[in-house]
Amino acid sequence: MLPVNGQVSAETVITLRQALQNYHSLKGTGKDDLFFRSSERFVRYVIEGLGDRPLDRYTSADAAAFRDQLFEKGLSSSSVKRTFASIRSIVNLSIKEYGLSCDNAFAQTFIPDRNDVTKRLPIPIDRLRLIQETCRKTDDDLRWLIALISDSGMRLAEAAGLLKADMKMDHDIPHVSLKPHAWRQLKTANSERVIPLVGTSLWAARRILECTDSEFAFPRFTNATRCNSNSASATLNKWMRPFVPDGCVIHSFRHSLRDRLRAVETPSEIADVLGGWTSKSVGQSYGKGYDLPVLQRWMKRLEEYSESD
Repeated sequence: MLPVNGQVSAETVITLRQALQNYHSLKGTGKDDLFFRSSERFVRYVIEGLGDRPLDRYTSADAAAFRDQLFEKGLSSSSVKRTFASIRSIVNLSIKEYGLSCDNAFAQTFIPDRNDVTKRLPIPIDRLRLIQETCRKTDDDLRWLIALISDSGMRLAEAAGLLKADMKMDHDIPHVSLKPHAWRQLKTANSERVIPLVGTSLWAARRILECTDSEFAFPRFTNATRCNSNSASATLNKWMRPFVPDGCVIHSFRHSLRDRLRAVETPSEIADVLGGWTSKSVGQSYGKGYDLPVLQRWMKRLEEYSESD
């Protein structure tokens, strides 16, 4: 529990998650949903990478390691800076509010300006096919995760945090139902969606259901309290490195999906729905959205394009 009515003792312990609660309570009045979602997401990144510790148990070395995890995950310099700015504010508020004697470990971390263009490259189609072929041959849980992402465009955390029950393989149209879970929230409101499974992603989903005993699709990275997407990112990016050009990371599959959807002339509104991207169109908020057969039709075209020479 947080201290009440300013009663702070020498033994007062405030964890990062409690600091977030305090931040929302004191600064959340009148703020929109983005304020809450983004701060929750940034704190979740820290907890996934470093754990939920008392504020005085984080060190500057921990903060530097966290920075490196974010870059390894594929975040741009501007995104890393935005993450640290939010974490600094959250921690600072509780340090000041409760008169804690510790320093803010996230206050002085250096964030280099990298060439972020190279961090967001799509994976060339010939490289993508090679990766998918290798995933089928290797046929283990790490390759299932890559394969599942490769033809679905899911974010890494979205896929790694799935339950097997989220994969609707007994439906007329096999699909993934992406929704928030206690161990893994979604990045935006638009991220909650259904994705028809095709190609290598469909193969991966079948292998997961056939071979995984846990209720979680990827128990190596996920349990009832946590989805460790940072660990997944580091492991998968290391494995992918020999297969892809410099600048391509696991997140590059999303950029490839967008390019492939463009190549088959998918309407931008449908592409936004499939990828969980925020649309600039006001009209997209009207009506009930697209039926699964419509979404599957465009994913099938994407699959056919990927298989063509």
